[in-house]
Amino acid sequence: MLQAGAFAQNATEPLSIATRKGNHAFNVEVMRDDESRSRGLMFRRSMAADHGMLFDFEKVAPVAMWMKNTYLSLDMLFIRPDGSIARIATDAEPQSTRVIPSGEPVLAVLELNAGTAVKLGLAAGDRVLHPLFKPR
Repeated sequence: MLQAGAFAQNATEPLSIATRKGNHAFNVEVMRDDESRSRGLMFRRSMAADHGMLFDFEKVAPVAMWMKNTYLSLDMLFIRPDGSIARIATDAEPQSTRVIPSGEPVLAVLELNAGTAVKLGLAAGDRVLHPLFKPR
C-alpha cells in the first residue's frame, strides 16, 4: 500500500492526441485493473509535462472520477471506444471528493497536468491515438 508522499510510477506507453493543430505526444501509465484504477495518481506531488495516466475501464459505461488524496490539479479527458474525446474536465481541484462525471458512456479517461488541455487547444471530438482505441 502506498503511503502519503510515496511515488510508484509504472512503465509508460506512447499515446498521442490528434487535434486540428497537429498531434501531441505523451508517455502514459495505463491503469488496467481495479486496484491500479482506484490508486491512480493519489499521493503524487508532480508529473512531467509530457506524461499522463490512462484509465482503461475495460467496458463502455458512464464513469465518474474524483480527486481524493490527489495532490495534483488535473485535466480529465473522457474517451469513447473509437478514441474520440467525449468531454474534457479542466483544472480538477486537488483532494476534492466532488464527483466528475463522464457525461456519457466511455471506455477510458486520460489524466494530464492541469492547463494542458487549454495550452494545446484540446477539444471534444479530438482523437486519442493508442492501441486501446479502435477507430471506426
